[in-house]
Amino acid sequence: MGLFKKYVNQTRKPEGFLGKMMLGGMNGGHAKLADWGMSHLDIAAPSNIAELGCGGGRNAGELLKKYPSAKVTALDYSELSVEKAKEYNKNMIAAGRCKVIQGNVAKLPFAESEFDLCTAFETVYFWPGIEKCFAEVCRVLKDGGTFLICNESDGTDETSLKFEKIIDGMKCYTAKQLESALRSAGFGEVRSVHHPKNPWITVISKK
Repeated sequence: MGLFKKYVNQTRKPEGFLGKMMLGGMNGGHAKLADWGMSHLDIAAPSNIAELGCGGGRNAGELLKKYPSAKVTALDYSELSVEKAKEYNKNMIAAGRCKVIQGNVAKLPFAESEFDLCTAFETVYFWPGIEKCFAEVCRVLKDGGTFLICNESDGTDETSLKFEKIIDGMKCYTAKQLESALRSAGFGEVRSVHHPKNPWITVISKK
């Protein structure tokens, strides 16, 4: 495997030196996308939020700013991501408003109906068995709770489809594919928004 391929494969589960490099660019590189996605949230004042596939932790921090009365639990499969997210949010962790844990979205370590809001930024590409994972998100959401998915790829753009071929386990979904999987997993209301200029999509569903 060439160096470039090794590097881009760090998007799935950052590890080692290349993983640290990848995480170093994630927080800034995905900021505009994440902020655009968050702007479509219509939930007023969630008290308990889960940020799934938290990467470097920046989006957990932005959710804490957006909802100043909420607590955020950030979860990631990568031990290195957990370390980075803890460092990024150390003040909020010390204040008791944030937790960062290692875990798998296919079997979330949370109780039923624990969260008002779950978010997933640039991560569902790598979730194993997407309907099963979405069913897990549905399980841990309260009735009426919201699940936000925000992806840089709408499943049709050429650049992302090229990366899909070289990144192990990556799948770029269209909005319709995500909507179908969400409904199969138990979500009721589902809507999607396309960015007017970029191939970005936000899919918002409610339990």
